[in-house]
Amino acid sequence: MLGPVKELDGILLVDKPRDHTSHDVVARLRGKLKMKRVGHAGTLDPMATGLLIILVGKATRVSQYLISLDKEYEGTIELGKVTDTQDADGEVMETRPVPPLTQPQVEAAIKTFLGDQYQMPPMYSAIKIDGVPLYKSARKGEDVEREPRFIRVMSWEVTRFEPPHIDFRLQCTKGTYVRTLAHDLGQKLDCGAHLAALRRTATSKFHVSQALTLDQIQALSLPEIEKRLIAARDAVPSFVL
Repeated sequence: MLGPVKELDGILLVDKPRDHTSHDVVARLRGKLKMKRVGHAGTLDPMATGLLIILVGKATRVSQYLISLDKEYEGTIELGKVTDTQDADGEVMETRPVPPLTQPQVEAAIKTFLGDQYQMPPMYSAIKIDGVPLYKSARKGEDVEREPRFIRVMSWEVTRFEPPHIDFRLQCTKGTYVRTLAHDLGQKLDCGAHLAALRRTATSKFHVSQALTLDQIQALSLPEIEKRLIAARDAVPSFVL
């Protein structure tokens, strides 16, 4: 007679595919690992790819610390189109001509977003107001009053400029809505914009190059997955545990 399945503990770095919610990834891993105590540290929108920190077993208790770490992203902004969700998954609400911008002009506008600031969360977000997620209100056409959130943008650089597209690299604090930065940059450039693509490349010292795809994880045995787990004590300061 077989004994109980061994419960794993640790941190698993996953390269999230596009069109999966963070919850979708957790659900698939719960099935693979045959355990319920699986969570994540920092949501990625369905259209975004890249590093998702998965917490397994007792490692779920360090969730709040890992969520608070700074993030790094690479992405693409498309000028001239405004969407209701501020990204490529949304409905185009407005199309405007793109002026003959130069890269230095775009970089000058981007510099105004650097440093400490308050950012208004988008209506299409999971933030709850009076117990109701904002995106549910947004789908009903409601505009709910919400509090701006403190964020910091440490760096934001243009890596390729081919209008109407801007490729960028960004480093920011937790809770930063990159699609809102893209939207607000479009307003500043007087042509509108939305986030066309986004990839999280790092969360503090954890890099997407260390991560496994869901297909790679699916192909591993449980002992092989266990070898890939990072012990919570190696990932966070001792005072957190």
